[in-house]
Amino acid sequence: MSRLLGRGMATRATAVRGEGCYIYDAEGRAYLDGSGGAAVSCLGHSDPDVRAAVHDQLDQLAFAHTGFFTSDAAEGLADLLVAHAPNGIEKVYLLSGGSEAVEAALKLARQYYLEVGEPQRHRVIARRQSYHGNTLGALAAGGNAWRREKYAPLLVETTHIAPCFEYHERAEGEASWAYGQRAANELEDKLHRLGPGTVMAFIAEPVVGATAGAVPAVEGYFKRIREICDRHGILLILDEVMCGMGRTGHLFACEHDGIAPDIVTIAKGLGAGYAPIGAMLCSGKIYQAIADGSGSFQHGHTYHGHPLAAAAGRAVVDAILSRGLIERVRHQGDTLNAALGAAFGQHPHVGDIRGRGLFRAIELVEDRKSKRPFDPARKLNAKIKEAALTNGLICYPAGGTIDGKTGDHVLLAPPFIISDDEIGELVEKLNTSLRQALAS
Repeated sequence: MSRLLGRGMATRATAVRGEGCYIYDAEGRAYLDGSGGAAVSCLGHSDPDVRAAVHDQLDQLAFAHTGFFTSDAAEGLADLLVAHAPNGIEKVYLLSGGSEAVEAALKLARQYYLEVGEPQRHRVIARRQSYHGNTLGALAAGGNAWRREKYAPLLVETTHIAPCFEYHERAEGEASWAYGQRAANELEDKLHRLGPGTVMAFIAEPVVGATAGAVPAVEGYFKRIREICDRHGILLILDEVMCGMGRTGHLFACEHDGIAPDIVTIAKGLGAGYAPIGAMLCSGKIYQAIADGSGSFQHGHTYHGHPLAAAAGRAVVDAILSRGLIERVRHQGDTLNAALGAAFGQHPHVGDIRGRGLFRAIELVEDRKSKRPFDPARKLNAKIKEAALTNGLICYPAGGTIDGKTGDHVLLAPPFIISDDEIGELVEKLNTSLRQALAS
């Protein structure tokens, strides 16, 4: 019996080896990694260049605390990220994962307003059905009811508005653009109710990941959000922990929407699973306010800026950029979308197929016409996950898609190196697994 305390109590197979898009267990069984774990393994499981970079760094320097030193690995990764970051982003704060990055973003936003003489700004507005991490600050910002429920007494107050979720929220006969403007304008309405001078930040995922299943905003939504933030002097924080680093067909997902944030968080694909790493990036304006004020960001973790993790991250970003993998994500994303459409486009229990790049999902419904979800007691998403593992497929099903309680979806985020044949295998195994779960 395992002594590890994990997410579930079920006994899991022991992973012993990874190669390309596959993970192998101790019994020799192969599993096609159709979700990159949790949208992490963008380069697959045996990239020689990343492995070599980690080995080289380990031979030179494994750790040096950032209270005393910087490192070439950390500086190199920061330079590379800033060189390709959205307009105005000039500084990088390296951390150990996505939750840490979001915590740092929230704390930086608060300190910024203290530095510029607006201490009354402390409120955060986020969206329902968002997910920003599992530490208490990040969890409070997130809008997923199920994840928040047990820890509600520990969470700071955060205000949530409706997501931009076209499949469920756009009214019949309403144009897509008009719906996006209506959804975005809820932010301004909320600001007026709270008092805009009390709000420090709005945080959102450009493409919502785990809680709703690869939900992109409609055209024009984020440009309107950016306008509202600018008008009222609040910071726009974009959480790209899951959807960033090439996953949606751009290095930074917000490029698709034609905007730049004040703060952006990244992780998952930044390290591609080769090392635990995340980052919070901010504008030069925010940095300068602190540099001219107290002089330092009052935050820190033991392992932030870790040289070994930074070396892995730099090698991953180098690979994404130098091998044309962003263009490949767009191409293979179209291939995956077409395959999903062919297999599930007319499926009686698939209501929506959505996403961008190699970040896709299917949403499951009991009735397509009414979009009525399955009874949560049926635990359909859990059954799909178990059936898929039995069939040699790793995918990312989840429940609570609509409101944190009802709805089921399956998220797909395979490695950027996935081949056409492997896409065919993924969709075939998912189809088989769905059929088996529905029959159980």
